[in-house]
Amino acid sequence: MRKLGLLPRLIIAIALGIVIGSFAPEWVVRVLATFNGIFGNFLGFTIPLIIIGFVAPGIGDLGTGAGRLLAITAGLAYVSTIISGIAAYFASSTILSMFLTPGTLAVNAENPEEALVSGFFNIDMPPIFGVMTALLIAFTIGIGISVIKGDTIKKFMNEFQQIIEKLISNIVIPLLPFHILGIFANMTFGGQVATIISVFAKVFAMIIALHIIILIFQYIIGGTFAGGNPFKLLKNMIPAYFTAIGTQSSAATIPVTLEQAKKNGINDGVADFVIPLCATIHLSGSTITLVSCTMAVMMLNGIPFNFISMFPFILMLGITMVAAPGVPGGAVMAALGLLESMLGFGQNLLALMIALYLAQDSFGTACNVTGDGAIALIVNRLSGYSLE
Repeated sequence: MRKLGLLPRLIIAIALGIVIGSFAPEWVVRVLATFNGIFGNFLGFTIPLIIIGFVAPGIGDLGTGAGRLLAITAGLAYVSTIISGIAAYFASSTILSMFLTPGTLAVNAENPEEALVSGFFNIDMPPIFGVMTALLIAFTIGIGISVIKGDTIKKFMNEFQQIIEKLISNIVIPLLPFHILGIFANMTFGGQVATIISVFAKVFAMIIALHIIILIFQYIIGGTFAGGNPFKLLKNMIPAYFTAIGTQSSAATIPVTLEQAKKNGINDGVADFVIPLCATIHLSGSTITLVSCTMAVMMLNGIPFNFISMFPFILMLGITMVAAPGVPGGAVMAALGLLESMLGFGQNLLALMIALYLAQDSFGTACNVTGDGAIALIVNRLSGYSLE
Protein backbone atom coordinates (compact mmCIF):
# COMPACT_ATOMS: atom_id res chain seq x y z
CA MET A 1 0.00 0.00 0.00
CA ARG A 2 2.93 2.34 0.69
CA LYS A 3 3.94 2.10 -2.99
CA LEU A 4 0.77 3.97 -3.84
CA GLY A 5 0.69 7.75 -3.72
CA LEU A 6 -0.72 9.50 -0.67
CA LEU A 7 -3.99 10.48 -2.39
CA PRO A 8 -4.83 6.91 -3.57
CA ARG A 9 -4.06 5.60 -0.08
CA LEU A 10 -6.33 8.25 1.39
CA ILE A 11 -9.18 7.31 -0.97
CA ILE A 12 -8.75 3.62 -0.17
CA ALA A 13 -8.73 4.40 3.57
CA ILE A 14 -11.95 6.42 3.31
CA ALA A 15 -13.67 3.66 1.29
CA LEU A 16 -12.55 0.94 3.71
CA GLY A 17 -13.61 3.08 6.66
CA ILE A 18 -17.10 3.45 5.21
CA VAL A 19 -17.38 -0.31 4.57
CA ILE A 20 -16.12 -1.23 8.04
CA GLY A 21 -18.36 1.33 9.72
CA SER A 22 -21.37 0.04 7.78
CA PHE A 23 -20.98 -3.69 8.36
CA ALA A 24 -18.47 -4.44 11.13
CA PRO A 25 -19.51 -5.01 14.76
CA GLU A 26 -18.91 -2.33 17.36
CA TRP A 27 -15.81 -4.00 18.82
CA VAL A 28 -13.99 -3.63 15.46
CA VAL A 29 -14.78 0.09 15.41
CA ARG A 30 -13.56 0.33 19.00
CA VAL A 31 -10.23 -1.29 18.02
CA LEU A 32 -9.81 1.37 15.34
CA ALA A 33 -10.88 4.05 17.81
CA THR A 34 -8.16 2.82 20.18
CA PHE A 35 -5.55 3.28 17.46
CA ASN A 36 -7.01 6.71 16.64
CA GLY A 37 -6.73 7.80 20.25
CA ILE A 38 -3.11 6.71 20.55
CA PHE A 39 -2.11 8.15 17.16
CA GLY A 40 -4.00 11.38 17.85
CA ASN A 41 -2.12 11.82 21.12
CA PHE A 42 1.18 11.13 19.35
CA LEU A 43 0.28 13.71 16.70
CA GLY A 44 -0.47 16.21 19.46
CA PHE A 45 2.94 15.49 20.97
CA THR A 46 4.70 16.11 17.63
CA ILE A 47 2.93 19.37 16.72
CA PRO A 48 5.20 21.68 18.80
CA LEU A 49 8.24 19.81 17.44
CA ILE A 50 6.98 20.24 13.87
CA ILE A 51 6.53 23.98 14.44
CA ILE A 52 10.04 24.47 15.81
CA GLY A 53 11.60 22.07 13.31
CA PHE A 54 10.19 23.87 10.28
CA VAL A 55 9.38 27.45 11.23
CA ALA A 56 12.71 28.30 12.90
CA PRO A 57 14.94 27.16 9.99
CA GLY A 58 12.46 28.65 7.51
CA ILE A 59 12.62 32.10 9.08
CA GLY A 60 16.38 31.75 9.55
CA ASP A 61 16.87 30.99 5.85
CA LEU A 62 15.13 34.23 4.95
CA GLY A 63 18.07 36.06 6.47
CA THR A 64 20.39 34.84 3.75
CA GLY A 65 19.85 36.55 0.45
CA ALA A 66 19.97 39.75 -1.49
CA GLY A 67 18.78 42.29 1.07
CA ARG A 68 16.25 44.58 -0.59
CA LEU A 69 15.22 41.92 -3.13
CA LEU A 70 14.62 39.44 -0.33
CA ALA A 71 12.49 41.90 1.66
CA ILE A 72 10.39 42.80 -1.41
CA THR A 73 9.82 39.18 -2.39
CA ALA A 74 8.97 38.05 1.14
CA GLY A 75 6.61 41.02 1.62
CA LEU A 76 4.80 40.38 -1.67
CA ALA A 77 4.50 36.66 -0.93
CA TYR A 78 3.04 37.32 2.53
CA VAL A 79 0.56 39.92 1.25
CA SER A 80 -0.53 37.57 -1.54
CA THR A 81 -1.02 34.73 0.94
CA ILE A 82 -3.07 36.92 3.30
CA ILE A 83 -5.23 38.25 0.45
CA SER A 84 -5.89 34.66 -0.60
CA GLY A 85 -6.88 33.71 2.94
CA ILE A 86 -9.23 36.69 3.26
CA ALA A 87 -10.79 35.91 -0.14
CA ALA A 88 -11.30 32.30 0.98
CA TYR A 89 -12.98 33.49 4.19
CA PHE A 90 -15.54 35.69 2.46
CA ALA A 91 -16.19 33.17 -0.33
CA SER A 92 -16.59 30.33 2.16
CA SER A 93 -18.80 32.30 4.55
CA THR A 94 -21.10 33.11 1.62
CA ILE A 95 -21.04 29.90 -0.42
CA LEU A 96 -20.72 27.22 2.26
CA SER A 97 -23.72 28.56 4.14
CA MET A 98 -25.83 27.82 1.04
CA PHE A 99 -25.35 24.06 1.27
CA LEU A 100 -24.04 23.36 4.79
CA THR A 101 -26.32 23.21 7.79
CA PRO A 102 -24.50 24.34 10.97
CA GLY A 103 -24.18 21.58 13.56
CA THR A 104 -24.95 18.77 11.09
CA LEU A 105 -22.17 16.64 12.53
CA ALA A 106 -22.19 15.55 16.14
CA VAL A 107 -18.39 15.45 16.22
CA ASN A 108 -17.90 18.05 18.89
CA ALA A 109 -14.49 19.70 19.21
CA GLU A 110 -14.60 19.50 23.00
CA ASN A 111 -16.50 16.26 23.59
CA PRO A 112 -16.01 13.94 20.58
CA GLU A 113 -16.69 10.91 22.78
CA GLU A 114 -20.33 11.94 22.98
CA ALA A 115 -20.79 11.23 19.27
CA LEU A 116 -18.13 8.64 18.44
CA VAL A 117 -17.33 5.18 19.72
CA SER A 118 -14.51 5.36 22.27
CA GLY A 119 -11.42 3.15 22.30
CA PHE A 120 -10.68 0.36 24.75
CA PHE A 121 -7.88 2.35 26.38
CA ASN A 122 -5.83 5.50 25.89
CA ILE A 123 -2.15 6.39 26.33
CA ASP A 124 -1.51 9.96 27.40
CA MET A 125 1.31 11.69 25.48
CA PRO A 126 1.49 15.30 26.68
CA PRO A 127 3.52 17.63 24.45
CA ILE A 128 6.73 19.00 25.90
CA PHE A 129 5.25 22.53 25.69
CA GLY A 130 2.24 24.31 24.22
CA VAL A 131 1.74 25.40 20.63
CA MET A 132 2.10 29.14 21.32
CA THR A 133 5.29 28.49 23.27
CA ALA A 134 6.59 26.51 20.29
CA LEU A 135 5.73 29.35 17.92
CA LEU A 136 7.48 31.91 20.13
CA ILE A 137 10.57 29.71 20.42
CA ALA A 138 10.57 29.15 16.65
CA PHE A 139 10.26 32.89 15.91
CA THR A 140 12.98 33.74 18.44
CA ILE A 141 15.42 31.15 17.12
CA GLY A 142 14.59 31.86 13.48
CA ILE A 143 15.01 35.61 13.79
CA GLY A 144 18.18 35.07 15.81
CA ILE A 145 19.64 32.82 13.12
CA SER A 146 18.90 35.46 10.48
CA VAL A 147 20.57 38.21 12.52
CA ILE A 148 23.77 36.64 13.88
CA LYS A 149 26.60 35.52 11.61
CA GLY A 150 27.39 32.27 13.41
CA ASP A 151 26.07 29.03 11.94
CA THR A 152 26.22 26.58 14.88
CA ILE A 153 22.55 26.98 15.85
CA LYS A 154 21.55 27.12 12.19
CA LYS A 155 23.25 23.78 11.51
CA PHE A 156 21.62 22.30 14.61
CA MET A 157 18.16 23.51 13.54
CA ASN A 158 18.67 22.25 9.99
CA GLU A 159 19.56 18.82 11.34
CA PHE A 160 16.58 18.96 13.73
CA GLN A 161 14.41 19.81 10.73
CA GLN A 162 15.72 16.70 8.95
CA ILE A 163 14.82 14.60 11.99
CA ILE A 164 11.27 15.99 12.02
CA GLU A 165 10.99 15.43 8.25
CA LYS A 166 11.93 11.79 8.80
CA LEU A 167 9.43 11.53 11.64
CA ILE A 168 6.67 12.83 9.40
CA SER A 169 7.61 10.95 6.22
CA ASN A 170 8.38 7.60 7.90
CA ILE A 171 5.84 7.51 10.74
CA VAL A 172 3.11 10.16 10.57
CA ILE A 173 2.34 10.07 6.83
CA PRO A 174 2.34 6.23 6.51
CA LEU A 175 -0.01 5.94 9.50
CA LEU A 176 -2.31 8.78 8.43
CA PRO A 177 -4.43 6.59 6.10
CA PHE A 178 -5.13 4.20 9.00
CA HIS A 179 -6.05 7.19 11.17
CA ILE A 180 -8.42 8.45 8.47
CA LEU A 181 -9.80 4.92 8.05
CA GLY A 182 -10.63 4.76 11.74
CA ILE A 183 -12.22 8.22 11.77
CA PHE A 184 -14.47 7.38 8.79
CA ALA A 185 -15.37 3.98 10.21
CA ASN A 186 -16.40 5.68 13.45
CA MET A 187 -18.39 8.40 11.70
CA THR A 188 -20.09 5.83 9.44
CA PHE A 189 -20.99 3.75 12.48
CA GLY A 190 -22.54 6.89 13.96
CA GLY A 191 -24.45 7.70 10.75
CA GLN A 192 -22.46 10.80 9.76
CA VAL A 193 -20.54 9.72 6.67
CA ALA A 194 -23.11 10.76 4.05
CA THR A 195 -22.78 14.36 5.21
CA ILE A 196 -18.97 14.22 5.09
CA ILE A 197 -18.81 12.76 1.55
CA SER A 198 -21.26 15.39 0.32
CA VAL A 199 -19.19 18.12 1.92
CA PHE A 200 -15.98 16.75 0.36
CA ALA A 201 -17.35 17.11 -3.17
CA LYS A 202 -18.85 20.57 -2.72
CA VAL A 203 -15.92 22.09 -0.83
CA PHE A 204 -13.50 20.58 -3.35
CA ALA A 205 -15.33 22.25 -6.27
CA MET A 206 -15.43 25.60 -4.48
CA ILE A 207 -11.72 25.48 -3.65
CA ILE A 208 -10.68 24.73 -7.24
CA ALA A 209 -12.79 27.66 -8.43
CA LEU A 210 -11.15 29.93 -5.83
CA HIS A 211 -7.70 28.78 -6.96
CA ILE A 212 -8.48 29.78 -10.54
CA ILE A 213 -9.94 33.14 -9.50
CA ILE A 214 -6.95 34.04 -7.30
CA LEU A 215 -4.51 33.09 -10.09
CA ILE A 216 -6.35 35.35 -12.53
CA PHE A 217 -6.27 38.14 -9.93
CA GLN A 218 -2.55 37.63 -9.28
CA TYR A 219 -1.68 37.78 -12.98
CA ILE A 220 -3.89 40.78 -13.65
CA ILE A 221 -1.96 42.61 -10.92
CA GLY A 222 1.45 41.23 -11.87
CA GLY A 223 0.96 41.44 -15.63
CA THR A 224 -0.43 44.97 -15.55
CA PHE A 225 2.38 46.15 -13.28
CA ALA A 226 5.04 44.47 -15.42
CA GLY A 227 3.58 45.72 -18.70
CA GLY A 228 2.50 42.38 -20.18
CA ASN A 229 -0.71 40.62 -21.17
CA PRO A 230 -1.91 38.95 -17.93
CA PHE A 231 -3.72 36.09 -19.62
CA LYS A 232 -0.83 35.31 -21.99
CA LEU A 233 1.55 35.33 -19.03
CA LEU A 234 -0.75 33.02 -17.07
CA LYS A 235 -1.12 30.71 -20.07
CA ASN A 236 2.66 30.35 -20.26
CA MET A 237 2.69 29.06 -16.66
CA ILE A 238 0.28 26.18 -17.37
CA PRO A 239 3.12 23.59 -17.69
CA ALA A 240 4.20 24.44 -14.15
CA TYR A 241 0.60 24.08 -12.94
CA PHE A 242 0.20 20.57 -14.34
CA THR A 243 3.68 19.50 -13.26
CA ALA A 244 2.78 20.48 -9.69
CA ILE A 245 -0.44 18.45 -9.87
CA GLY A 246 1.67 15.42 -10.74
CA THR A 247 4.49 15.95 -8.25
CA GLN A 248 2.49 17.43 -5.33
CA SER A 249 5.67 19.33 -4.51
CA SER A 250 6.56 23.00 -4.98
CA ALA A 251 10.26 22.15 -4.70
CA ALA A 252 10.12 19.39 -7.33
CA THR A 253 8.37 21.77 -9.72
CA ILE A 254 10.97 24.57 -9.40
CA PRO A 255 12.83 23.71 -12.65
CA VAL A 256 9.61 23.92 -14.70
CA THR A 257 8.37 27.04 -12.88
CA LEU A 258 11.76 28.67 -13.46
CA GLU A 259 11.78 27.83 -17.16
CA GLN A 260 8.25 29.16 -17.72
CA ALA A 261 8.95 32.35 -15.72
CA LYS A 262 11.94 33.07 -17.94
CA LYS A 263 9.79 32.43 -21.01
CA ASN A 264 7.54 35.20 -19.70
CA GLY A 265 10.51 37.56 -20.11
CA ILE A 266 11.60 37.79 -16.49
CA ASN A 267 15.28 38.57 -16.00
CA ASP A 268 17.31 35.39 -15.39
CA GLY A 269 18.85 36.67 -12.16
CA VAL A 270 15.49 37.77 -10.75
CA ALA A 271 13.84 34.48 -11.70
CA ASP A 272 16.71 32.41 -10.26
CA PHE A 273 16.26 34.19 -6.92
CA VAL A 274 12.49 34.68 -6.68
CA ILE A 275 11.12 31.33 -7.89
CA PRO A 276 13.01 29.04 -5.46
CA LEU A 277 12.34 31.45 -2.58
CA CYS A 278 8.61 31.66 -3.35
CA ALA A 279 8.42 27.88 -3.52
CA THR A 280 9.13 28.09 0.22
CA ILE A 281 7.22 31.16 1.36
CA HIS A 282 4.36 31.79 -1.11
CA LEU A 283 1.51 29.34 -0.54
CA SER A 284 -1.63 31.17 -1.59
CA GLY A 285 -3.34 28.02 -2.91
CA SER A 286 -2.65 26.06 0.27
CA THR A 287 -3.96 28.96 2.36
CA ILE A 288 -7.20 29.06 0.36
CA THR A 289 -7.63 25.34 0.93
CA LEU A 290 -6.87 25.48 4.64
CA VAL A 291 -9.18 28.44 5.35
CA SER A 292 -12.02 26.93 3.29
CA CYS A 293 -11.70 23.47 4.86
CA THR A 294 -11.42 24.99 8.33
CA MET A 295 -14.65 26.93 7.88
CA ALA A 296 -16.45 23.90 6.47
CA VAL A 297 -15.45 21.78 9.48
CA MET A 298 -16.44 24.57 11.87
CA MET A 299 -19.83 25.02 10.21
CA LEU A 300 -20.57 21.30 10.27
CA ASN A 301 -19.79 21.14 13.97
CA GLY A 302 -21.68 24.28 14.93
CA ILE A 303 -18.56 26.15 16.00
CA PRO A 304 -19.24 29.91 15.77
CA PHE A 305 -16.82 32.14 13.87
CA ASN A 306 -16.60 35.59 12.34
CA PHE A 307 -14.00 37.65 10.52
CA ILE A 308 -12.62 39.07 13.77
CA SER A 309 -11.87 35.56 15.06
CA MET A 310 -10.61 34.20 11.73
CA PHE A 311 -8.39 37.13 10.68
CA PRO A 312 -5.68 36.49 13.33
CA PHE A 313 -5.69 32.83 12.26
CA ILE A 314 -5.16 33.88 8.62
CA LEU A 315 -2.33 36.24 9.60
CA MET A 316 -0.57 33.52 11.59
CA LEU A 317 -1.24 30.99 8.84
CA GLY A 318 0.67 33.21 6.39
CA ILE A 319 3.72 33.07 8.67
CA THR A 320 3.41 29.40 9.52
CA MET A 321 3.19 28.43 5.84
CA VAL A 322 6.97 29.02 5.76
CA ALA A 323 7.09 25.63 7.50
CA ALA A 324 4.99 23.84 4.92
CA PRO A 325 7.21 22.66 2.02
CA GLY A 326 9.42 19.60 2.19
CA VAL A 327 6.96 16.96 3.39
CA PRO A 328 3.80 15.45 1.86
CA GLY A 329 0.78 17.43 2.96
CA GLY A 330 3.19 19.82 4.65
CA ALA A 331 0.83 22.79 4.73
CA VAL A 332 -1.84 21.07 6.80
CA MET A 333 0.79 19.53 9.09
CA ALA A 334 2.27 22.96 9.74
CA ALA A 335 -1.21 24.40 10.38
CA LEU A 336 -2.30 21.79 12.95
CA GLY A 337 -0.85 23.78 15.82
CA LEU A 338 -2.79 26.91 14.87
CA LEU A 339 -6.01 24.94 14.40
CA GLU A 340 -5.56 23.47 17.87
CA SER A 341 -4.43 26.58 19.75
CA MET A 342 -6.34 29.38 18.00
CA LEU A 343 -9.57 27.62 16.93
CA GLY A 344 -9.82 24.88 19.55
CA PHE A 345 -9.83 21.90 17.19
CA GLY A 346 -9.71 18.50 18.88
CA GLN A 347 -8.10 15.38 17.40
CA ASN A 348 -11.18 14.28 15.44
CA LEU A 349 -11.56 17.69 13.83
CA LEU A 350 -7.84 17.75 13.03
CA ALA A 351 -8.25 14.36 11.33
CA LEU A 352 -11.13 15.72 9.25
CA MET A 353 -8.98 18.70 8.26
CA ILE A 354 -6.15 16.39 7.19
CA ALA A 355 -8.51 14.30 5.06
CA LEU A 356 -10.16 17.33 3.44
CA TYR A 357 -6.82 18.98 2.72
CA LEU A 358 -4.94 15.95 1.40
CA ALA A 359 -7.78 15.14 -1.00
CA GLN A 360 -6.78 18.16 -3.09
CA ASP A 361 -3.21 18.84 -1.97
CA SER A 362 -1.87 18.66 -5.53
CA PHE A 363 -4.24 21.40 -6.73
CA GLY A 364 -3.20 23.70 -3.89
CA THR A 365 0.44 23.11 -4.78
CA ALA A 366 -0.31 23.86 -8.44
CA CYS A 367 -1.90 27.17 -7.45
CA ASN A 368 1.10 27.97 -5.25
CA VAL A 369 3.76 27.49 -7.93
CA THR A 370 1.76 29.17 -10.67
CA GLY A 371 1.27 32.21 -8.45
CA ASP A 372 5.04 32.35 -7.91
CA GLY A 373 5.32 33.54 -11.51
CA ALA A 374 3.10 36.53 -10.72
CA ILE A 375 5.29 37.51 -7.76
CA ALA A 376 8.33 37.27 -10.04
CA LEU A 377 6.70 39.65 -12.53
CA ILE A 378 6.30 42.34 -9.88
CA VAL A 379 9.79 41.86 -8.43
CA ASN A 380 11.22 41.99 -11.95
CA ARG A 381 9.67 45.42 -12.56
CA LEU A 382 10.63 46.72 -9.11
CA SER A 383 14.21 45.63 -9.84
CA GLY A 384 14.24 47.90 -12.90
CA TYR A 385 13.80 45.25 -15.60
CA SER A 386 11.24 45.13 -18.40
CA LEU A 387 9.82 41.93 -19.80
CA GLU A 388 12.25 40.65 -22.41
